Order: sequence, then structure tokens, then C-alpha cells
Amino acid sequence: MPTIFIFFGFRFMFYSNDHAPIHVHILKDGHEAKYNVDPVEQVFNHGFKKHDILLIESVLEENREIVIDRWKNYFKEENNG
Repeated sequence: MPTIFIFFGFRFMFYSNDHAPIHVHILKDGHEAKYNVDPVEQVFNHGFKKHDILLIESVLEENREIVIDRWKNYFKEENNG
């Protein structure tokens, strides 16, 4: 489970067997949300409150290129390995 970054305890990551479209899972305190990245769009939310969702979406908007770059680099290496 590659972690992209941790921000205020929110772990932004993807699973090593994930699939397109590019998306990220956010984990904290037993809660999980999933977002497509381009454009940023919620797929599901299990347990996060509205203020958490606003923070998650803001962080994703600000760091979208980092997430896309890490995803592409990871899965390129997986497919070439």
C-alpha cells in the first residue's frame, strides 16, 4: 500500500493492485474515503465528517500533480518489473 503523503494524520495512498482511473484512498482513525484525482471527485466516504471532507478535497486539489506523478511512476515500474 504505497503512501503518497500524510497530512494532519490523513494517509493519502493507493493499493498496489489498484486500477484506472487514477484515484487515491484516504485513511484516518478507521475511516476511509476514495477520490478520483483528475478531476477531484469523491467516489465514496465511510465515516469522515464534512469538515474532514473539505480538508481532504482541498489537499487533493493542491497536490493533484504529485498524486498523478506518484501513481504513474509506481504503476510504470510495476508493469516493467
